[in-house]
Amino acid sequence: MKEMESQTKTSLKLQAYQYLKTKILNCEYRPNEFLNEQKLCAEMGNISRTPMRDALGRLEQEGLITILPKKGLMVSGITEEDVHSMFEMRLLVEPYALRTYGSGIPREQLETFAELMHHPDSITDFCESDDEFHELLMSTLPNKYLRSAYDRITGLNTRFRIMTGKVSMINQEQTCDEHLEILDAALADNWDSAADSLQHHLELARDKAESVIKVIRLW
Repeated sequence: MKEMESQTKTSLKLQAYQYLKTKILNCEYRPNEFLNEQKLCAEMGNISRTPMRDALGRLEQEGLITILPKKGLMVSGITEEDVHSMFEMRLLVEPYALRTYGSGIPREQLETFAELMHHPDSITDFCESDDEFHELLMSTLPNKYLRSAYDRITGLNTRFRIMTGKVSMINQEQTCDEHLEILDAALADNWDSAADSLQHHLELARDKAESVIKVIRLW
């Protein structure tokens, strides 16, 4: 009986965590929005506060919410410094991972993306495809500490894209061309060139992101 109760509590904690994280990443709970713990419990079918607080603590550790004394819970905002730090991390990790471990990426997966980039009109969700492409480039990184640090910023990247979607963060044609430059070098087993192309691609994305956040000031 105690084992079953323990499993139920663990399940509720995980459900609450996944529910809240999805809402935050999809910007259904917007940056700087205040949340009410009691209402959150009610949203999930009146679960108890124990699994909810466990989930909130985990999300605080991941930087997705901020617990403010005497004020309550707030979805973490997105600042210029956040965007700068996000791209600083990506520029440090992604080219390194590709240059050092890219040879372990299955060739057929690289070829699949190359074909896709040649036919961008067939892509139903370009942001999702872009995320999958960068995840592939990172997929062979064995360093769990670098991977953990990198994974933490992916949620910020997702939220930033959604919040800035109306100002066309991604130029689809240009992005496909940049991806193809990376892929052509990778398929030629020229990993230094692939990494250099990836760095240039990320620098252009950073410059665009930093110019956008200065204009719209949503946070």
